[in-house]
Amino acid sequence: MRVLRPRSPREALSAYAREPKALPLAGGTDLMVLWNAGLLNGRRILDLSRLAEWKKISFTKAGARIGALVTHARLRAHPLILRHFPLLAQACAVVGASQIQNRGTLGGNIANASPAGDTFPPLAVYEARVILATAQGRRTLPLREVFAGVKKTTLAPGELIEAVELPFPPAAPRRQVFRKVGQRRAQTISKTVAAGLLWMRKDGTVSELRFALGSMAPTMRRLSAVEAFMKGKKAEVTVIEEALRLLERDVAPIDDIRSTARYRLGVSRNILRDFLG
Repeated sequence: MRVLRPRSPREALSAYAREPKALPLAGGTDLMVLWNAGLLNGRRILDLSRLAEWKKISFTKAGARIGALVTHARLRAHPLILRHFPLLAQACAVVGASQIQNRGTLGGNIANASPAGDTFPPLAVYEARVILATAQGRRTLPLREVFAGVKKTTLAPGELIEAVELPFPPAAPRRQVFRKVGQRRAQTISKTVAAGLLWMRKDGTVSELRFALGSMAPTMRRLSAVEAFMKGKKAEVTVIEEALRLLERDVAPIDDIRSTARYRLGVSRNILRDFLG
């Protein structure tokens, strides 16, 4: 096995352009499992751990820029993330145990593209944009457009995640929620994971709803039909019940080793009902 250890983003992108089949190593919390199992014998590894520029968190008037190599532990404790993007901090606080949080990175989490990624619903409702870099240049994608399926992304050969941008919400939401449901209270993979933001007008009608679910389908999903339906309506019982019926249009739940589609659908509806009610 050959390990490439670039010292700067420029060196990393150049090396990846030359060897696009190399495996990028960020925190390594998933990659090292495969490595220890002997499944990566003969593969080349692109170790990104020396890229200090990609470990920064910065803020502008528009929002936050989070380097791809920022760990979950830093995000859960960062005072400005806690103030402006609390749902992301909450999600980072339940990603595995403290050892995983100290090693795992936001960019690595996104590149891994697990349907059960705990940070994905909060990133989705904050309308995160992912900055992708190659030796030739950069492009920016909405988070949802990065995922192509279970453990699959739309990243091109030679392309690395450089950072994630989070625009400030237009105003403080009236309500917000992050909820992870698993087999136990800690160190568990999600059966379903949800995040939501709700803004309301003075007359009690919904001005904007953002709601996303993970661990329900091959990729994280925003509830587009539910969001559109709720806009301009009061969250009355009959309206909420219709929104719950629409949830299944946005997310076709899956059966897998951790749970059933029926359970996932029921729990997700309960979370949405509690949030809207």
